[in-house]
Amino acid sequence: MALDPSLVLAIAILAVGIVIWLVVRNSPDAGETARLDQLFGQIQALAHAQASTQAAIDQRLQQMGDRVHDRLSESASQAGQSLTDLKERLAVIDAAQKNIADLSTRMVSLQDILSNKQSRGAFGEVQLMDLVRTVLSPANFEFQATLSTGKRVDCLLKLPNPPGAIGIDAKFPLEAFRAINDSKDDAALVTARRDFSTAIRLHVRAISEKYIVPGETADSALMFLPSEAVYAELHTNFGNLVEEAGRMRVWIVSPTTLMATLTTMRAVLKDVRMREQAHVIQTKVGELMKDLERLDKRVGHLQSHFDQAVEDVRQIRVSTDKAMKKSADIESVGLEEPSAAPAAPSPVIPDDGLTQRLN
Repeated sequence: MALDPSLVLAIAILAVGIVIWLVVRNSPDAGETARLDQLFGQIQALAHAQASTQAAIDQRLQQMGDRVHDRLSESASQAGQSLTDLKERLAVIDAAQKNIADLSTRMVSLQDILSNKQSRGAFGEVQLMDLVRTVLSPANFEFQATLSTGKRVDCLLKLPNPPGAIGIDAKFPLEAFRAINDSKDDAALVTARRDFSTAIRLHVRAISEKYIVPGETADSALMFLPSEAVYAELHTNFGNLVEEAGRMRVWIVSPTTLMATLTTMRAVLKDVRMREQAHVIQTKVGELMKDLERLDKRVGHLQSHFDQAVEDVRQIRVSTDKAMKKSADIESVGLEEPSAAPAAPSPVIPDDGLTQRLN
């Protein structure tokens, strides 16, 4: 193990001092000896001071080393925790990235679906079916119902007269709507709006001609747009089309407005069922009144029987009191003693009052 250089220096200084002191002690000059003694003392003090300083320095170095070790340990722990957190966040980011990739794939699939007219029509029909099934019971609707004219409607709401059965047909004029949004100049915008108006007008006319059948359906029908954006564009910039559809008895609805319409229809159907069952309720109420009348009569009979029982108990109590009183009278008569003994027995004449009481 290597020695500390400062410690070696202190030992060397002390050794030199000891040697000088020994030499001086053997010298005959007393003054020189005194100076050397003083020098030796200074050297000893210097050696002690050097040792004390070295000890203090070692202690400070040890403390500093401990603090550095603690700081390094703390830093290593924090770095480990940070790495752990970073790994977790990277895992979350990786999962989110996978979800985004999956969502992108689905968006591409949805775009492919919407780019095809038949697929887009099926998409609108599926959305329509989900909304109707959510609100109404199966007895109140039929999908792909065939009318007497041979036309097949996407959904037929079975409502009582009036208004009668209402047909709903799903339409999705997506190309014309996209053309409006993708217009680069005013000319393209005018053309796109004209195409959009033409598409909507053709759909409205087809629904009015196919799905409004006098005597079989109501005098109106619904056109379902499965896009709130298309519905908003129609009502914002094509109010004339909405009014024209209303004159043709075709009401244009979006998913939100269709939900509100179906909810209103459900309330109407509930009210109709209540009216249909009104005569049953009246019959039951009449039967309940008859049952109450019979119950009242039986309660009256029971009350009369109860009153008669009370009267019988009262009369029995009266007879019991009379019997107890007579028994007491008999007992008092049998226990009476004569005031003086008679000299000779004489016949006892019954007291009329006592005889009457006994009788």
